[in-house]
Amino acid sequence: MSNDEFRGALARLAAGVVLITAQEPPLDENGRGEDVGMTATAFMSVSLDPPLVLVSLRNGSRMDDLLDEQPLWAVSVLTESQRHIAGRFAMKGRISDRLLFEDIPYVRGEVTRAPLVGGSLATLECRTEQRVLAGDHTLVIGRVLSASLPSADGGPLTYFRGRYRQLG
Repeated sequence: MSNDEFRGALARLAAGVVLITAQEPPLDENGRGEDVGMTATAFMSVSLDPPLVLVSLRNGSRMDDLLDEQPLWAVSVLTESQRHIAGRFAMKGRISDRLLFEDIPYVRGEVTRAPLVGGSLATLECRTEQRVLAGDHTLVIGRVLSASLPSADGGPLTYFRGRYRQLG
């Protein structure tokens, strides 16, 4: 089986789209760390008791490196109207994260201090419980410390056959 055959087969699996965020530790005691964000489609619930979720991160990516040192992170479940946010944080060779967050409405999580996107269907604040190396990715299992439902409007943003889609 080739990589293209494998990728093509899994492209037929629809996935929800989330934005994973975290705050880098400050460089000195007077500063604030930079906000970092990454679009993810490999995100799922793992357990209700205790409440656990999982995100798959490419080994050596900025988010993988950050979550190796920063145990607190957040998830915003994106709506179909937030496609531009998903695309912005999924770009290769993108500009700095500071500029990516510039015109996106968000609040800071009370527990993680990570950005939580305004108008998301749901937001979660998490603490890493376990990291599992799996091929060219790391599976990060996080305990959910808080959950909220900022918006009931709109449907979820999904990813299917290599494109962002809407349900229905």
